[in-house]
Amino acid sequence: MVDRDWVLRIAQLARLRLTEEEVETFRSQLGDILKFVEQLNELDTENVQPYIGEFSETPMREDEPGGSLSHEEALMNAPEKEGGFFVVPRVVEV
Repeated sequence: MVDRDWVLRIAQLARLRLTEEEVETFRSQLGDILKFVEQLNELDTENVQPYIGEFSETPMREDEPGGSLSHEEALMNAPEKEGGFFVVPRVVEV
């Protein structure tokens, strides 16, 4: 069900570098997770009403300023950067 290539593709999307041992571990774990989730499809939920919380409004919290990352810290894990900015793929053609 979950093969090595599938795990490597997910790792690539998440920008993770995995060892061969980790690939095998995650292959097994992801397979187990998917088997468990498939069990949920077997439940009869036809007469089950959806849960709707009894909130009259969205609970809010005070907006208090906190610490922030320095410019260098923000860019530290960027896969690609140039001139102090993140480089991202073009999404709008000109």
